[in-house]
Amino acid sequence: MNEILLRRKNKVIVKSGHETNPNNQYIATIMKNVEALGYTFSKELFEVLQTLSKEELQKFYLELIPMLKKLVGADVVYKPMYPNFPVSVMEADYIELFINAIVHYWSSGILYPNEKREERLPLFDVTKIKVIDLGSTDDLQDIFNKLCQSKTSISQTDKEDIEWIFKNMQVKFPDEVPLKENAALIGKLYLENYPLATAGDIQKYFKTATDVLRLITAMSDGDISLAANTKFRSFRRKERRLLLELLQGCGTIEEDMSRYKNRWIRVGERLHPSEYSEAQFGKVITAFHKLRNGIKIETFAGKVVKAIETEDYKSALILLKKRPGELARKLDYLLRNANDKNLVINTFKDVATEVSTPVLLQVKEHFAHRNEKLESRVFFPKGNLAKCHCIENTLSPIDEKYCNAIVKICEDSLIENYKSKNFLGNVYLSEEFKRYIVPFSQRSAGKALKTIVRGSKLPIDANTTAMRAFIWWTNMDKDKNGYSKTVDIDLSAAIFDENWNYMEHVSYTNLKSARYKACHSGDIVNGGPVSGDGVSEFVDIDIDSVVEYGARYVVYQVYSYTGQKFSDMSHSMFGWMSRRNVKSGEIYEPKTVEQKMDLTSQSTVCIPVIFDCVKREVIWCDMHLSLNGCHSNYGGNNVESNLFGVAATCYSMVNMSKPNLYDLIELHIKARGLRVENKEDADVVFDIDAGITPFDTEVFMGEYL
Repeated sequence: MNEILLRRKNKVIVKSGHETNPNNQYIATIMKNVEALGYTFSKELFEVLQTLSKEELQKFYLELIPMLKKLVGADVVYKPMYPNFPVSVMEADYIELFINAIVHYWSSGILYPNEKREERLPLFDVTKIKVIDLGSTDDLQDIFNKLCQSKTSISQTDKEDIEWIFKNMQVKFPDEVPLKENAALIGKLYLENYPLATAGDIQKYFKTATDVLRLITAMSDGDISLAANTKFRSFRRKERRLLLELLQGCGTIEEDMSRYKNRWIRVGERLHPSEYSEAQFGKVITAFHKLRNGIKIETFAGKVVKAIETEDYKSALILLKKRPGELARKLDYLLRNANDKNLVINTFKDVATEVSTPVLLQVKEHFAHRNEKLESRVFFPKGNLAKCHCIENTLSPIDEKYCNAIVKICEDSLIENYKSKNFLGNVYLSEEFKRYIVPFSQRSAGKALKTIVRGSKLPIDANTTAMRAFIWWTNMDKDKNGYSKTVDIDLSAAIFDENWNYMEHVSYTNLKSARYKACHSGDIVNGGPVSGDGVSEFVDIDIDSVVEYGARYVVYQVYSYTGQKFSDMSHSMFGWMSRRNVKSGEIYEPKTVEQKMDLTSQSTVCIPVIFDCVKREVIWCDMHLSLNGCHSNYGGNNVESNLFGVAATCYSMVNMSKPNLYDLIELHIKARGLRVENKEDADVVFDIDAGITPFDTEVFMGEYL
């Protein structure tokens, strides 16, 4: 319970005790240890702790510390190859580094350089402390409601939190679940936890055949985005009947089922609809019969495609007007190809208020930047893996007046829709919100210390001189033959100039760069026992030296050299620290950790983050690359073999245009609030460290989208 609250709201639930003589010395000791991890207590939490006995304080401490350590990655041992990193690496000559590496490789990762650990100076860095506040079960209910009512896809961590809260707290599912993927998850949880559930209990969440297909996919532990195929499990007779009842209770299902024809045919083999009578499930039986026998089903999409192919755009617009969301997604194509562009715009204007908020925001942003001259376009296909695709930008321009018209229609429609929501009162909105992207799709987001939306740009503190990235991992459990599975993952940093020309890299093949004051802590090729301390690699980059010698971007990358997917590894994580003085403090200092994420994706290459050293900002990526075409003895699984792909992908990532939180909240203020300049005068505060923060993604995915 408190782990969820700490991660999402920096809160813990603590019941008041009966101590009348506060144990302030014990509390002060606890706070000192908590401060070493980058946290402190609010006044409200401190006052509750004063009511606890020594035994209760001890229990609180023993529960809190492990949770905080896990959040920042301090729950493991960091053992780099060179214990006096970065000094010992920078001072060693290349021959010494080379010989040490060869000995380590020949020993299969058992032998390390004979370097005695020297005493390090205490940490000189002044770090920002995060405040832990007093929470309540109402906070958990609020998290649950907002996640269930999200209008965009949620992450695997979000799903796990929904499941835990549902199973352990007395909560109710909301009457309306806007996102169909969430409805599938909720339906699965409901059926698993209520054995006597009927189709009528959950029919309100399932209006179309595709909704039911998502539920069937969820019950089979498949990809509910439907981006990937699923091996459907066998269903008990009661389950089969319930699913057929849900299908029968939907509207017209034939057209919807034809969109996923092959999957439905496989589902039919599990549901056995022919075992039932026409009187019970006639509509469902007919639909399956048509799919299996290839009987043509006329579809809406087919009619639209036919009209467009024959250049009958007037008929296409008449059809698309019935489905405003489809019309919004085809606006760019229609404005490029239709002769009567005013008709296209007026048709969209008539139905724009019926388009969902996420789609309107994305259409608005797309046309606001439509004619910018970018070499490539970037997109993330739907699915659980954040693989960034960039393609050459070959779109022909659209007259700016038409682009502006679409932007205006979207803004007016959004404001009109927001007027129906509750009045906000006085609102304070920080300019910093311009850095953070609206959370449209979180399904592929990794589990991290702070929830950051891909493409967001975080400022680097003015006192920070170097960014220290780290990875930590162990080997995997033994395979079926009893042999240990050795894991070797590598941390690398590639340095590019402002035009994405390659300048240099730091990796296991190039441990240090004198010019850029960058160095690697040494290549370790064996993660050690799965239940052991694990091993780690670090890479330091001095920010000013990057700029001084004509570079701009530093791209951190993690490669699985031994080829296992991160999702199959027993343990692996990435993070980075902001360091002011790299020679003070331990190599790993938890209070300086800016972000930590578990590496759990179904991939072998991860680009977690890009540092823009000129603008002094961090661009959050959390994306993955494909290594198709690299075959020779892991030779392609490193930074050198993928420089072109990395540069092209990161160029697109840095230059992509996505709606930001500032613009979103500003539209809400225009519709249902009053802007104020001082936090003290505000009823609602949107700020980095107070009120609603950019990291409260569940708030924006629900109430503000």
